[in-house]
Amino acid sequence: MKQLGGGEQISEKGRGRKRALWGRGRGVALLWAGPCGSGAPAQKGALRWRSLEATAARRWWCFSEMKYIKPLISEQERYLQANNREFNSLFGYPNNSIKTSKYNALNFLPMNLFEQFQRLANAYFLILLFLQLIPQISSLAWYTTVIPLMVVLSITAVKDGIDDMKRHKNDNQVNNRSVLVLMNGRIVTDKWMNIQVGDIIKLENNQLVTADILLLSSSEPYSLTYIETAELDGETNLKVKQAISVTSDMEDNLKLLSAFDGEVRCESPNNRLDRFTGTLTYKGKNYILNHDRLIFRGCVIRNTDWCYGLVVFTGKWRKLQCSPVPSVTVVIDDNNHGPDTKVMQNGGKSAFKRTHIDHLMNVLVLWIFLFLCGMCFILAIGHYIWENKKGYYFRDFLPWKEYVSSSVVSSVLIFWSYFIILNTMVPISLYVSVEIIRLGNSFYINWDRKMFYELKNTPAQARTTTLNEELGQVKYVFSDKTGTLTRNIMTFSKCSINGKFYGDVYDKNRQKVEISEKTEKVDFSYNRLADPKFSFYDKTLVEAVKRGDRWVHLFFVSLSLCHTVIPEEKVEGPDL
Repeated sequence: MKQLGGGEQISEKGRGRKRALWGRGRGVALLWAGPCGSGAPAQKGALRWRSLEATAARRWWCFSEMKYIKPLISEQERYLQANNREFNSLFGYPNNSIKTSKYNALNFLPMNLFEQFQRLANAYFLILLFLQLIPQISSLAWYTTVIPLMVVLSITAVKDGIDDMKRHKNDNQVNNRSVLVLMNGRIVTDKWMNIQVGDIIKLENNQLVTADILLLSSSEPYSLTYIETAELDGETNLKVKQAISVTSDMEDNLKLLSAFDGEVRCESPNNRLDRFTGTLTYKGKNYILNHDRLIFRGCVIRNTDWCYGLVVFTGKWRKLQCSPVPSVTVVIDDNNHGPDTKVMQNGGKSAFKRTHIDHLMNVLVLWIFLFLCGMCFILAIGHYIWENKKGYYFRDFLPWKEYVSSSVVSSVLIFWSYFIILNTMVPISLYVSVEIIRLGNSFYINWDRKMFYELKNTPAQARTTTLNEELGQVKYVFSDKTGTLTRNIMTFSKCSINGKFYGDVYDKNRQKVEISEKTEKVDFSYNRLADPKFSFYDKTLVEAVKRGDRWVHLFFVSLSLCHTVIPEEKVEGPDL
């Protein structure tokens, strides 16, 4: 037992990384594990959280090293151990669930109203409603403003609520996907959202990657794994990842994988897709980890029967308490939450987005509002002039109210009365009309047959009803190569071999002929491997191939070798 001053006591017992930890701090939740002494919980070996009373002094203690540490603002280093949920739970790493929706049952109404009142017309009518509650200036009943404002807000709120319900549905679908997890020496099926840091998962061909994982082994030679990163960077060509040799030897041996207790120290969660640094400590040796060893969430396993990976980053993270591991320090901050995996960090939170039409309508409403204020000001000045020259003749029949003491006061009140009477100049119904048009346009997008993708039997889907008019409004196109625009689908058309050009068609007079549907195609029936959909019209190239032209042969050999195509062998036969 160690006395720290101020009546605070900290005890440390146990062996290895299992220690009894307790003490006092300002707003600090402490961890302890293993058998404890006096003042500790009676349950032995159980992991417990304990919120201690705040003291006058703010102290932060790293109990594994028994020293005072300076409060930090974020996780500085990720530390984990394979196949040890009990140890990893000390850091409080959360599960793999994600959330892309904006609202829930508690914050829907205030957040949605806040977003809607960013539209100037809605804010104008809200101010108008408060003015109508003042009897000295109100010239219309308050419900004449409340009813149209409530209708507009309700229609928009229902539409936004339906859009967010779709996001909730998509989140539930993703979080409840199935994945194979290594638990207690055998492979079990679990949901994505239950995956934790330090788990070893098994992924199969054409399967989405559950979380950011460190590749351990695969079915391919040298533990290579081919992945598609289309959801991360839009690239459809496959990339190669390779496991380190010390783990690749385990292959799919469940006994070896279950006994694997490697410890990983790596960088904290960030949104950099092009770098990763860390070390793996296994059997007393350190191994360097880099970007080529990590597979990100959102990738798809291709041309690989199976692979095993160690979960490093999960869907969400939170900033936590003092670490029980020496030199690894994190801080308590339960109010800060954020994404953990690379793809989620690059996605960010669902923000309130406004289109160019929304901005334009706000500008128009602002000008209309200024014009309205100018009209009311001119009418108020006219009222002041009339009151001074002619108004006193009518005071015997229409006397001023007791709160009107002069023509100036009467003019100020008349200004706000005109402001209320002329409120129809601000087109609040315009927002409703635009919302209805957007909703109808989203249905037209879903029903558009020209946007139907027959190869995958997939129709177009409008995932939101607030940004439809932004579709197709392309101002700049940045393209680093033709594959971005052609979807990497290219057809052999023409070539030049040893100074001779192939691909054009000539008539008997050696005049170039334009290729059309009536142009005779080259017959490739002699080649059983030829693609029946391929069309070529220059017979001289085929004749050069048949007679064994040396330069033509070298050309096609170079074309066959100088590429990044990865062949895939079919299970049912030797054909590629």
